[in-house]
Amino acid sequence: MTLTQERKQELIDKFGDSPTDTGKTEVQVALLTERINQLNAHLNAHRKDHHSRRGLLMLVGQRRRFLDYLRRDDLERYRTLIRELGLRR
Repeated sequence: MTLTQERKQELIDKFGDSPTDTGKTEVQVALLTERINQLNAHLNAHRKDHHSRRGLLMLVGQRRRFLDYLRRDDLERYRTLIRELGLRR
């Protein structure tokens, strides 16, 4: 259910500038997207789990704020990230 260290490191390597670059906006959005996808799968199986649904909504809101920041800051990085993660916009 949770993000494994190996998967987390893969995302950091792919979207970060270095293996320890976890603060970059693209890395944070990628990690949030992975957690959101896992929670979506969980909620498809457990429809009445409202506590997890609230957590999902909070993660989606946090990702939305990161994406809004990135769109304001650097539109080309935003478009590239949306394309790589397959997010709708």
